[in-house]
Amino acid sequence: MSPAGPRRAVRWLVSGRVQAVGFRHFTRLEAERLGVAGTVANLPDGRVEIVAAADATSLAALELRLREGPPAGRVERLDEEPIADAGWTGFRVVFR
Repeated sequence: MSPAGPRRAVRWLVSGRVQAVGFRHFTRLEAERLGVAGTVANLPDGRVEIVAAADATSLAALELRLREGPPAGRVERLDEEPIADAGWTGFRVVFR
C-alpha cells in the first residue's frame, strides 16, 4: 500500500474533441508523471477510454488533468466507473 492509501482502479470515458488532438499522448504523459498504471485508447464512437489504477490521490490528480485535456482538445464530459484492478504495471496507449 502506498502512503496515499490502497490502490484502486477506474474506467473513464471522455467525450468532446478528444481524438486527433494528442489526447492519448497527453494522458500517457500525465499518468506516467503521477505513477498511474493502465491504458488509454480511442473508441470508434469518438470517445477516449482510460483504465487506470493507483492510489486515490494520484487518480484524483489524473482526473483533474483529464478534465483540462491537451491545448487542442475540449473535454465535454468525463464519466467514471469503478472497475477491478487487473494488476497493470506502466501506462500505455492501446491501438484498436
